[in-house]
Amino acid sequence: MTDGIFAMFQAASGDNDPIHYNLEYCQDRGHRDMLAHGMQTFIQTAAGAGTFPSQVADSLVGLIEFGGNILKPVYRNDTLYAKLEITDLIEQNTTGIIVMTASVENHQGIEVLSGFHKYLIRKRPDQA
Repeated sequence: MTDGIFAMFQAASGDNDPIHYNLEYCQDRGHRDMLAHGMQTFIQTAAGAGTFPSQVADSLVGLIEFGGNILKPVYRNDTLYAKLEITDLIEQNTTGIIVMTASVENHQGIEVLSGFHKYLIRKRPDQA
């Protein structure tokens, strides 16, 4: 979670709360460093950063639902490790839903986020 990631998230989200961007403000409130926004942590689970897009190729319709729980604080310069695991396949007539659990651990092995993603997928013509 580099200064660059903090700056890019601030620019993309428009979030200017000093808890995320002012070190002195954060330390005055008992934090050791600038606190990462929860969504800034959640985006580390983006499936497109891994092999998922190439595995589903043109079958992917899109992300249809996501959510999660922030379990612990994440600070500037923490290293994060995201994990996605397919936990359910929901069959429909011509489509299906892939359900993934998402988790993020920090460099100390502490889980800081737990969540899920759901993706709508077209069945192959020979499977529809």
